[in-house]
Amino acid sequence: MKAEELKYIVKEKYGQIATQSKIQNETSCCGATGSCSTVDYTIFSESYEKLKGYNADADLGLGCGIPTQFAGIKEGDSVLDLGSGAGNDCFVARAIVGETGHVTGIDFTDAMLTKAEANAKKLGFKNVEFVQGDIEDMPLPDNTFDVIVSNCVLNLVPDKDKAFAEIYRVLKPSGSFCVSDVVIKGDLPEKLRRDAEMYAGCVSGAIEMDDYLGMIHQKGFKQVTVHKQKEIEIPEEVLGNYLTKEEMVDLKNGNTGIFSITVSASKI
Repeated sequence: MKAEELKYIVKEKYGQIATQSKIQNETSCCGATGSCSTVDYTIFSESYEKLKGYNADADLGLGCGIPTQFAGIKEGDSVLDLGSGAGNDCFVARAIVGETGHVTGIDFTDAMLTKAEANAKKLGFKNVEFVQGDIEDMPLPDNTFDVIVSNCVLNLVPDKDKAFAEIYRVLKPSGSFCVSDVVIKGDLPEKLRRDAEMYAGCVSGAIEMDDYLGMIHQKGFKQVTVHKQKEIEIPEEVLGNYLTKEEMVDLKNGNTGIFSITVSASKI
């Protein structure tokens, strides 16, 4: 499948997700309706409910970590959220930067942008904005942001090399990023990799953890740190849609695994 086809699938899928509730999204494969709606799939997400700035209307339950937790955001900072969805991480970041800071969310799904803008309007924020754009080619100026965050989004980007190059470009020279994302260890079975439904559902599209971290180093980032990693145990009801019983045994007994990680790095 070509990159543009993958982007189309992700855009269409997340356009549907934007119209669903948090409960609907959490009880399906990362928001992918119809394929495993009877499975409790909250194993990816972490609760934001006790965080300052949390807004329930912006929480669609799609994250795989809390990147703002390790991002080092300070009052007055300019923050960018990649794949900002309904604005969940943006509003948490805004609570940290305060009135003197600024938060920008970028997303390429119209329905998500509409939802995020409506949430910001209800909250009365003047220093939170949302822009439409592709993370591989962001319509944003160089050396603009103090901190960049992202939550369970970069694995959905076909060209992660371009994405990290863009992150480097738009960060200020002293800036840093912190992202929560999905990566794999070992060889993920091909059936999981190429299935479009699972691709838009957070698992396929992920790359090897070593390759992921290596890409960050290659772009010139320093102080690359993995703050958290959590193995994702995919329910047999889900795996059974893609793998034979023998393949499921191999997956569980081998060195192959799917992990959510939260990693930060600095542009120095």
